[in-house]
Amino acid sequence: MKLLKLIVQRKILVGLITVLILAIGSYSILELDKELMPPVTMDGAYVEISAGEMAAIEVERSITNPLEQQIRGIDGVEGIDSTTTIGRSSLQITFEQGRGDDLFKEVESIVNAAKGDNAGITEVMAGQYGTAQTYEFYMDVSGGTMEEMTNFAKNVLEPRLEALPEVRDVSLAGVQEHEITIELNRSEMAEKGLDATAIISSIQQVNSEATLGELSSDSNSPSLRWNTKLENMDDVKNIKIPTQAGFIELEEVADVSLQPLESSSFVWKNGTKDFIFVQVGRVSDATQIDMAAAVRTEIKNIREDGLVKGFELNEMVAQADYVQESIDGVTGNILIGGVIAIAILLIFLRNLRATFIIGLSIPTSILLTFTAMWVFDYSFNILTLIGLGLGIGMMVDSSIVILESIYRKKEQGLGKLESVLEGTKEVSSAVIASMLTTIVVFLPIGLIGGDMGQFMIMLSAVVAITLISSVIVSFTLIPSLSEKLLKLRKSKKESKEGPIMRLYSRIVAWIIKKKRYSFAIIAIFFLLFAGSLTLVTKIPMTIMPDMFNRYTELMVDLETGVSIEDKEEIAQNINQKLQSIEDVESNYVMDNGGMFYTIINMTKGEDITREQKDINEDIMKELRSLSDTLPVENVQGAMSAGGSSPVQVNIKGEDFEQLQAVAGDFTQELEGIDGIVGVTNSMERTSEEQVVVIKEEAIEKAGLTQPQIRQFIEQAFLTMPVGEMTVNEENVPLALKWAEKTDSKSSLLDLKVPTAQGEKTLSSFIQLESVETPNEISHRDGERFLSISADMEGKDLGAINRDVQKLISDFAAPAGYTVSVAGDLEQQQELIMDMVFVLAIAIFLVYLVMAVQFNHLGHPLIVMSVIPMTIVGVILGLFLTQMELSVMSGMGIVMLIGIVLNNAILLIDRTNQLRTEGFSVEEALLEAGKNRIRPIFMTTLTTAGGMLPLALASGTSGNYQAPMATVIISGLLFATFITLLLIPAVYRLFTTSSLRFGWLKKKRKKERNDVKAVPGT
Repeated sequence: MKLLKLIVQRKILVGLITVLILAIGSYSILELDKELMPPVTMDGAYVEISAGEMAAIEVERSITNPLEQQIRGIDGVEGIDSTTTIGRSSLQITFEQGRGDDLFKEVESIVNAAKGDNAGITEVMAGQYGTAQTYEFYMDVSGGTMEEMTNFAKNVLEPRLEALPEVRDVSLAGVQEHEITIELNRSEMAEKGLDATAIISSIQQVNSEATLGELSSDSNSPSLRWNTKLENMDDVKNIKIPTQAGFIELEEVADVSLQPLESSSFVWKNGTKDFIFVQVGRVSDATQIDMAAAVRTEIKNIREDGLVKGFELNEMVAQADYVQESIDGVTGNILIGGVIAIAILLIFLRNLRATFIIGLSIPTSILLTFTAMWVFDYSFNILTLIGLGLGIGMMVDSSIVILESIYRKKEQGLGKLESVLEGTKEVSSAVIASMLTTIVVFLPIGLIGGDMGQFMIMLSAVVAITLISSVIVSFTLIPSLSEKLLKLRKSKKESKEGPIMRLYSRIVAWIIKKKRYSFAIIAIFFLLFAGSLTLVTKIPMTIMPDMFNRYTELMVDLETGVSIEDKEEIAQNINQKLQSIEDVESNYVMDNGGMFYTIINMTKGEDITREQKDINEDIMKELRSLSDTLPVENVQGAMSAGGSSPVQVNIKGEDFEQLQAVAGDFTQELEGIDGIVGVTNSMERTSEEQVVVIKEEAIEKAGLTQPQIRQFIEQAFLTMPVGEMTVNEENVPLALKWAEKTDSKSSLLDLKVPTAQGEKTLSSFIQLESVETPNEISHRDGERFLSISADMEGKDLGAINRDVQKLISDFAAPAGYTVSVAGDLEQQQELIMDMVFVLAIAIFLVYLVMAVQFNHLGHPLIVMSVIPMTIVGVILGLFLTQMELSVMSGMGIVMLIGIVLNNAILLIDRTNQLRTEGFSVEEALLEAGKNRIRPIFMTTLTTAGGMLPLALASGTSGNYQAPMATVIISGLLFATFITLLLIPAVYRLFTTSSLRFGWLKKKRKKERNDVKAVPGT
């Protein structure tokens, strides 16, 4: 009370502190970074290892198994999933929470060492999972000749963009590159007694540059340099090759020519390859918006310099636009929510001065929140802005309760200072308890495991900061301004009870009149709660809502061994399918070896005719049909590429054939589930391999050895780089090839092998046996498993999950083989368990706070009787709007537990105060209802009104905002109206039972004392 009196009496100090907060907060807005998602590093890592064309079974044996064994030995590694395919081993590693950075260094060390230990490994890549994207700005160069566009991209665009401080690197795909091909003639080489090894050695020796030593002189010590680098095509043709008959020139046994580089990777724009795809990545200390602004400025400068001629430079996708759109959308919703909250206050208070006081507290609280965000190094992103949006509706609650209490004291005739002191004192404990119950529900959020937990902690922190800021403002700025500015309305009718108050008083009087009436109310609400649970299965469920930004990324997985011609046909079919879908504007297909990375742009602004959700479904449906006629294995969203399709089931077991049999039986039943489409399994496709079988006796008779035969076979497929040279200012590789390709079994076996007895066909020394090997082998923690993947169509993840779980429980797997859900289904189950656990801990913490507040173990239970009714409101809200029950809506439920109890706390706290003043239970409940109904309605409606724009939000981040806001609004509105009826009923019964129990205890104690008083006992 003394501190409060000091604050009220030192208004100048409060004013100066407020101005300071406004100034620092305004500065913080300018300093806070803007990004789509916060930069979060997950507690997990990935490893990608390339091993040429090595068979999957051999990659598993020589690469995957040893790596898994070493990594599992690291303390803190919780799990390893691996996928082994032809020439590739991919590992996904999960670490203990909070140890990702340190453990990744150990994994990286093991992986780098493996490259040196295994000669079959050609490339190694390892990284940590996180929210940061490799590239976030995309362009294309099109409409000109490939030579012009390549020259511009490599010599102008790439160097100028990479010179920008905001840009990390620029990646170019589809540029025209060349190579000097040296096509060897087998017959000419055989005639001159040459093999490929001698030619390779001669080329590499001639095309060399090195420092040989230093020479001494009086003035300095110049280095002695050897330089016989090839400079032109004639130099290559005239290379001297030693033979038994003397030296010959290379062109005598080979055709030398400059050719366009044959690449296994291509890029298509709307079905055409005549363009260059440009990707720009940013440095870590620059935001997407900073990089986009810098790149656009530089592109403008390039255009002004007249360097874009004869072709077009088009911007495709910039993540910065979605960031800005999301931030603008959420910011706009926050402002609208604030205006709605103030309008509701004005309707209830009908007092401009009172509304002004509350209205001033909103920007002060917001700017104080921004200051704290700046101190904690947070950024403007979807999560922090949603947290701020949720907090803005609640941030006036404390101010409303205090202001309303002060206003009521003034109505009772108290003076300015006294009404401020008494009014604030009366509700201070309830305000602090309400704030604590709202904040403590966020403490268990840190217990949510995995990546989701990190995101939710940040959102929770912003909400908590917002609430703490609002309470600070409510206890400082509100009393100071109220003492100076707050005046009563002069209307004489103000003291009369309104019709709503009279109706409410009559209903409460009837409820608490008799016990059976109170029981009846409780029973009705309990039946309502039980009935609402039947609607849960009719609410769509997912893990995280999609972000609809009129742009989508897909992965089209290809079968092993797809030819360049097949890839061209697939790319053309993808374009045809996408062009047939309404509202699809353009598409880009990038060949990443074994899969196509596809970017799809959709219409924007006034051109939009369809919802993105419907477009996405059509895209998946059309592209999945490619597998019917083309070598396409699967189509999935780019974000799920590491975690597979939405529906994934793992079957564990060691024997390949038995796994296939079990998978076949399960797949047949899985395809019968409504909503399941595109079912595939990781082992359903195999590759044919030709195994070389040596004819030992024939080799010995010919005077040959096995290594010589192997070297001859390897040279038969010779395509290797033997150096590089500069042609027209371009570094051009030199590639050695055979003029006649060896591309069939017969052409290989018919090759002539030189021996001491003369030439013999290769078939004299070897034979080929055909075997089938799996294209893909999966492990989980070292055990083999087969993964069955599927997509969804027309149903949500929750409904599919229930059907799949039932199928698994009914499926009879053979001994030694287990069937379990994985991917999104498994993650959904884990998240549900996490959220239930968090909810239970949150409820306990709320009970703890209220037990301290009321100094009573029973009264918190009365308050918490509102929670089931809150769940009813949540279920009804999600069911009626058909919004998905996801992590975001789950967060809303946790937050709601803390919010919804505030009204009950106000009611119980006032009832207890009145009882200490001598009121009976019935009188206290009636009077507390009259005293608190106005602040309860005001806080509820301002919270709901402030969040209403978030609930109605659409656009890029609408799916993130709307579910959480809908849950809070529906649960809060329903629970509030129920609270005003349920709490009096529960309080009366609880108090009556307590009094009866206390009376019985006193009676028994008196009887015991009477017995002791009787002589002889």
